[in-house]
Amino acid sequence: MARQSRAGSESTTAPRLRRVAIPADVDGRRRVVVEDVWPRVFDGAFNVKRVVGDAVAVEADVFADGHDRVAAVVLHKGPGDRSWRELPMVELGNDRYRGGFTVDQVGAHTFAVAGWIDAFGTWRRGLERKIAAGVDVAIDLRIGAELVAHAAARAKGADGRRLSALGAALTVETALADELATLVARYPDRSHQAMGPEIPLWVDRDRAGFSAWYELFPRSLGAPDRHGTLADVEAHLDYVAGMGFDVLYLPPIHPIGRTKRKGPNNSVTSKPGDLGSPWAIGASEGGHDAVHPELGTVADLERLIGAARERGIDIALDLALQCAPDHPWVTEHPTWFRTRPDGSVQFAENPPKRYEDIYPIDFESADWKDLWKALHGVVSFWIDAGVRVFRVDNPHTKSFGFWEWLIAEIHSDAPDVLFLAEAFTRPKVMNRLAKIGFSQSYTYFTWRTTKWELTEYFTELTRGPQREFFRPNPWPNTPDILPEHLQTGGRAAFAARLVLAAMLSSNYGVYGPAFELAEGRPREAGSEE
Repeated sequence: MARQSRAGSESTTAPRLRRVAIPADVDGRRRVVVEDVWPRVFDGAFNVKRVVGDAVAVEADVFADGHDRVAAVVLHKGPGDRSWRELPMVELGNDRYRGGFTVDQVGAHTFAVAGWIDAFGTWRRGLERKIAAGVDVAIDLRIGAELVAHAAARAKGADGRRLSALGAALTVETALADELATLVARYPDRSHQAMGPEIPLWVDRDRAGFSAWYELFPRSLGAPDRHGTLADVEAHLDYVAGMGFDVLYLPPIHPIGRTKRKGPNNSVTSKPGDLGSPWAIGASEGGHDAVHPELGTVADLERLIGAARERGIDIALDLALQCAPDHPWVTEHPTWFRTRPDGSVQFAENPPKRYEDIYPIDFESADWKDLWKALHGVVSFWIDAGVRVFRVDNPHTKSFGFWEWLIAEIHSDAPDVLFLAEAFTRPKVMNRLAKIGFSQSYTYFTWRTTKWELTEYFTELTRGPQREFFRPNPWPNTPDILPEHLQTGGRAAFAARLVLAAMLSSNYGVYGPAFELAEGRPREAGSEE
């Protein structure tokens, strides 16, 4: 009879066990664990960054159950590699291992850590302990001989023959000799090795990590009564090179819109002869793939790029993804812009500032795919002309997804192209831009003035997790940022900030002419303009 309980009758019949299955990709003999691999960015979702010539130090926890010894290697693939390159790792203590490799190619790399049970090392350690304790090791030598024979079977040529000979006549002396340990280590049994995650690594050319930027407006290089040209910039190259700058950054060189053109000091009205803002891109002469006629032609730019390259200088163009009201895209692709309830196109605003001469691009456009392709075409056009560096205007106001796609697409064909993010915005947004591919980033250096502020900030940039993906490029000034200390500190403040920028980071830049002249006059009191 079944037992009775307070809740009623309970069956004594044993429960039926369900059938279980072991997944095909599970190997129960794989006992090693690889975890906490470093460096990595967001658990490997984004690239670790380095430049050509860098040594990449890799660490990981590698361990197994029980007391067996483990061995570990760093695996590395560079562009074009079909198989892994391996380098040994050394134990640091507490199951932490370190190894590394040097990167010698621009492009996409991958690395990982692999570990396995070191059967021979475990046996050898046990043999040493038994000998020290006076225990008979005859059986242990037979076990060791089997391990050596297995290693000989995996080896080739002279190493295989030597291992066979040592295993056949193994003694305590030969078992503990360095020769045998070295030979066996070359041919380990890795049939049950474990491998950690494959971590992406992007390697830039060295200018991404070491650069000095000089910014000038080409139209400012003419005579007092003449608009400057790209030819004038070419004539200025020796001057720039003589100061040690290796990136010459030009604000937008495209046609400037006439509709709502701004006058001096952001005046909403302009007079005949006013040139307008270079960032109000596009007019009847063309858009983002055209050169302002008063500056010259695309051929003039190509000649400038060649002359600069001869002097070790990169020409950087401003990539400002916005349009003047008379940009060709406004009429050809009206859905790429937002329309207000009154039917007008939404212009750019940053209250209290208003930029009536600029239309932002709508990255939520229903026609976003064609928009992305058109913007990719703009970048490709200038790359074909020889440009290899872009300073990107306000990238934080455009779609993260777009930048991640664009930079990856560009790098698939031209991995040497660099992108500087001009994003003075919130820290997490700046970090995201760096993670998704920007080569360098503007910083808060301009507003960090005390010793405490500078120490804290650059410790964060150079010793925190950001160091793996965020390359700071501090600027003491820009055409539209004149911080208070440069307004009041005189030439000494300019000199001090230049030295700090150049010494705190391996990349830095200045808005050249105003900086050289120690121009400290704000547009108006209390303004950084």
